Formats: sequence, structure tokens, C-alpha cells
Amino acid sequence: MRWEWSTVRELRRELADRLAPEFQAYKERHGGEMPGEDAEQLGRSLINTLVARWAADYATARQVSPTPADERSLVQAVFDAQFRLGRLQPYLDDPELENLMINGCDDVWADFAGRPRRQVDAVADSDDELVEFLQLLARRHGQGERSLSNASPLLALALQGGYRLQAMTQVTPRPYVTIRRQRVRDITLEGLAESGTIDAALLALLRSAMRAGKNIMVSGTQGVGKTTMLIALSREIDPDERLGTFETESELYLHRIGHLRQVVPMEAREGNGERGADGREIGQITISDLIAPSLRMNLRRMIVGEVRSAEIVPMLQAMSGGEGGSLCTIHVRKPEAVFARIAQLCLEHGSAGMTQELAYLMASNALDFVVHIRMVDESAIGGGRHRFVQQVLEVTGVGERGGHPAFNTIFAPRRGEPRAVPTGVLPACLDELEAAGFDPAWLSTGGAWTAPLTTRRTVI
Repeated sequence: MRWEWSTVRELRRELADRLAPEFQAYKERHGGEMPGEDAEQLGRSLINTLVARWAADYATARQVSPTPADERSLVQAVFDAQFRLGRLQPYLDDPELENLMINGCDDVWADFAGRPRRQVDAVADSDDELVEFLQLLARRHGQGERSLSNASPLLALALQGGYRLQAMTQVTPRPYVTIRRQRVRDITLEGLAESGTIDAALLALLRSAMRAGKNIMVSGTQGVGKTTMLIALSREIDPDERLGTFETESELYLHRIGHLRQVVPMEAREGNGERGADGREIGQITISDLIAPSLRMNLRRMIVGEVRSAEIVPMLQAMSGGEGGSLCTIHVRKPEAVFARIAQLCLEHGSAGMTQELAYLMASNALDFVVHIRMVDESAIGGGRHRFVQQVLEVTGVGERGGHPAFNTIFAPRRGEPRAVPTGVLPACLDELEAAGFDPAWLSTGGAWTAPLTTRRTVI
């Protein structure tokens, strides 16, 4: 490669200067912004001209011409810098990429499916350049007032292609960025069965629970596939049902997958860094703010991408007072910790009168099932990442122990099998599940896994 990244930066700046008057002229003529495809086509034409000039200058100065491959790679690099994700783009184009972790511009690590974590090339020539690029991405973001600065040192973005970016600067010694990829954008329960996340018995239960309008909370740690499970469950919803999705950064994209025709996608918005008299950032809109007005949008179900803050109380209230069939995820390590986590969030973000007993009561009234997903990561020892449902709890009401929700364990692991299999306990709502098509014979089996989970070490 005969060009350097400084050349890409210089050409991108010149390209931006040439595009600006073209965009302005289009806006004056048509009264709106130039469509993205037209802008990219115009940009590609200008880039070809700029790179041709660079190649001529390079040949004159060094008495050797760049190769056609050099010119093509430079054209693509400038295009990516202007219209895509710059030096990140080659990594994100890899279909096997799961996570990209940037600990400063030159300390970059990647997780690829089925492979050990490895260090990859730098994504910028300096930390300042990395921050400048992140600020460019924030300005490109179509919703809200996202920024990265001294006043706003945290940046969260949903990027094209199903990527989720979280960046930190000022509060860390170097800019730190993590990009997580939603590798599966359109998945069904059958797809989860094929990938080994669930077996046929659990597929039947989950399908019937969705059709019976049961509220389901999906739990697990980061990256285990909670969002993927939500997408699969949503495929069981009637295409004409009207529902709303609530996310801090868009990741579900149920309005784009095509199965559902009545989706209202809602995304939280960050403030502009300034605080009003009430102490909140001006312009900020949280998931909690969105839930209350959404109840007047004639929604049949609500799907909350992740419950982690003040949205817990209005979400539980909406679930308990709604028609059922709503979904959400929560971040916990063990299934038995779900209710403690709910109570913790309610106490942190609820009203002054919130108590642990009230939080437990709200959870008991709102939830019907908890589906806990686990991941066994053996990539560091040459194995794979095994994601599977470990346990399914049915919430049956208020228990006797301090008001803690009572529950039945319907699916759980057994000795020698870490994945969820029927426990033999019949759900309290079995009649409703049967009316939705569930065959209770599934619960009298030892599970429907066709082969044992193959791991390099014993999984407990």
C-alpha cells in the first residue's frame, strides 16, 4: 500500500469542502436534503477525481506510479471515512466479528465467532484523531443531541449494520470504545433451536406463551443473546398487532425486519449537557419518559430492549395493567437474582414511597415468565461460545417470604446437561398455554436435545 492514512484525512477534508456547496445547492433547488444514495454517488465521483490527481502527483514526485490496487483501496478508504465508519469499516465488514474493543487508538482487540480474542491494527494515528472521528459519528447520528466532549464524556450510538457503540473519554486515561455487533438481525424460535439455544420442548412452551399473551422477561449477562431472543419471540406476534419498542440505542429494528406491520420504534435521546431547574439535562428524553405517552398510542404490547434504570417502574405498571404479551430484558448473572435486581432498580429509581415489598408486588403482578440465557465461552482455549437457555421460571404470584415473588421452575439444567430441560413441574397457567396450542406431553420428557453439548471442559 503506497498511501498513508494522513492522505485519507487530507482527501476526506477536501471532499467535504467540495460536497458542501453541492449539498447546499440541492437543498435550495429541492427544499430538502440530498438523498443518501445520491450523495454517495456524487461523493464516489469526486473521490475518483481526487485520487486520480493524487496518483499523478505521487508518480511525478517518486518516479513510480501507484498500482491500480493502491488507487482502489485509497478510493474505498476515503469513501469509508466520509460515508461509513472510516478505519473501523474493514473490521465491521467481517461477518464473524462480535466485539471490537478500542483502548486508545493503537490498542485494539477483536472477538470473532469461534476464535480467540486477538489484537488488530490501529484505528487512528492518535487518540485526538480517534476522538475527532467519534465526534463526527455523533454529528451524523440522526436522532438526539449526541456529542463527545469535556461536558459530555460518554457517547452511546446505534450504528448502521446493527452495531452498538459505547465510547468514553476524559473520565479514562485514553479514549475507550466498545462496538458490539448484533450478528443475528432476523431470527425465529426455530432458528434458535437450530443454533442450540433452545430445544423443541422449550420452543413449544415459548411459542404458546407468546400466543397466550404472557409477559416475558429475558435475563442474562452481556452478550449472551438476550436481544436475539426478543427478536425471535417477536416473530410469534400477529403481524397486525400494534406494538412499541423502547431502547436507549436502537438494536431490535423490528420495524425493519418485515414481519410486523404496526411497530412504533422509540429511542431515548441524550441531553445537550446543560441542566435545567429540575436538574435534568435539557433535551433529554429517557425510556421512562416515553412509556407513559406511549400508552395513548394504542399499543397492544411493549418491548423494552433493556431494563436498567428509571423505566423499571412505569414498565412494570404498564405490563400489569396491559393486555399482556410484553417483553423486556434485564442484566443479571443468575436467574434467582432477577427479582432482587428488579427490587434494587425500583428502590433506586422509584418514588419516595417505594419499598422492597412494593417492588416485589409489582414484579409479581407484571411478569409471567423469566427466561435466563447463559453463555459458556471457551474461545480462549480453542473452543467456541455456547449460548443456551439455562432456566425458565413461571411467576405465580406473591410468595410468603417477605413478599418475594413465588415461582415454579419449569425448565432447568440437570446433572450432565447444563441446558434447560423440563423439570416435570406443570405451569400454573397450563390451561392457557394449552388453549394456545401447547402439548403438555413436552413437559414429561427429559428434554428434546438431539445431542449432548460438546465442550472442552465440564460445564457446571
